[in-house]
Amino acid sequence: MASTFIQSVVLITDSSFLSRYDTIAFDAVGNGGLIYITLFMTLVGMSDGAQILMARRIGQEKESMLSQIFGSVLFNNLLISIVLFAFITWAIPDMLKSYSLNADVAQGQIDYLGIRGYGLFFAFISISINAYFMAVGKTNFVMISALFIALSNILLDYVLINGNLGFNAMGIQGAAVASTIADAIGALFLCTAFYYSSEQRRHLILVQLSISKKSLLNLFKISSPIMLQGLVALTTWTVFFTWIEQIGTYELTVSQNIRSLYFLAFVPVWGFGATTKTYISHYVGKKDYGSIKTIIFRVQLLSIVFLFLFFHGAFFYPEQMISLVNPNEEFMTDSVAILRFVSGSVIIYSVGSVYFQAINGTGNTRVNFYIELLAVFVYIIVAFLLIKVYVLDIYWIWTVEYVYFITLGSLSFIYLRFFNWRKKEI
Repeated sequence: MASTFIQSVVLITDSSFLSRYDTIAFDAVGNGGLIYITLFMTLVGMSDGAQILMARRIGQEKESMLSQIFGSVLFNNLLISIVLFAFITWAIPDMLKSYSLNADVAQGQIDYLGIRGYGLFFAFISISINAYFMAVGKTNFVMISALFIALSNILLDYVLINGNLGFNAMGIQGAAVASTIADAIGALFLCTAFYYSSEQRRHLILVQLSISKKSLLNLFKISSPIMLQGLVALTTWTVFFTWIEQIGTYELTVSQNIRSLYFLAFVPVWGFGATTKTYISHYVGKKDYGSIKTIIFRVQLLSIVFLFLFFHGAFFYPEQMISLVNPNEEFMTDSVAILRFVSGSVIIYSVGSVYFQAINGTGNTRVNFYIELLAVFVYIIVAFLLIKVYVLDIYWIWTVEYVYFITLGSLSFIYLRFFNWRKKEI
């Protein structure tokens, strides 16, 4: 949670600097950042699969297999990073020019992604190491690396976006450079922490680091549904914001204000979601199925409590929260109304996501993909109707968040309640 909170602070800081620099830059980096995160989710999916496998092997007391799993995730993520970088470099620019209504926003996204894409080569190392630390429960290293990334990113934003301490103002490109350098600093810390950690030495990860066809295939089998799930989910959100951009720049700016603050709500949701995967995988490995219902309930309770801690401002002082991101009064009224409106949907998500991540923890990642696919299908149909067919006000368009979270949580609960997930072997 601390790691996700720090990343949320980085996002809010980026948005704050850019909104004060230029509205077009704010919108462009918002949409460009969504594209980057969408592609980045394929790396996260591979690492999530490795985390589940390593946690399962620990639960089964087969820790000698960890080095091979780690070698496989490192190799797979390197290949994925190369493919994603090529896609960002050669395919994305033409795609953006073809579907963006505002040429300046499109060019801003191209400028941002042209630099930001280099961050993939640092990120693949970081999230592979994070997967190991999460599996063994050493989450403090994940938090500290996020802190290094945040502090360096905020400082570099201050220096490069608006031009301070003798540097020229770089705007959009400054934001991309700042984030990429910050990723490199985070990766350097994680590599150092990983090399000297007692867990890595006890498990002989670097000494016995290896890759086998069997290990690669098993990792891909577990990870590919998670990769596709994340890719589908974030692609859908990218499409949603593209459609909003086609309505007008006012609606896009309002929506980017909400998106920037939305990630505060995801702090406990994603933090406890990552924990859920590890706990469930451990207990399934021990075949202690009776404890799983208790684990899910406790995680849900904690998720709601911490959601209120991180996101209570959306209910009680939304004006101040919006001002952190974008102080422009022109966008304030609608931004405040939407932020307060969507807050209820996040409460639903904090409960439903625990069911969803519990399925991941059991190893039934293909089921998760099918659930995600159905949820985003419903989401995109409703979004199309609200935006393209009925052309509703931007306030009512954000109703789609309730549709998505209710569908995802309900389907996950039904699977865990009525289907046999205990026999999954990984």
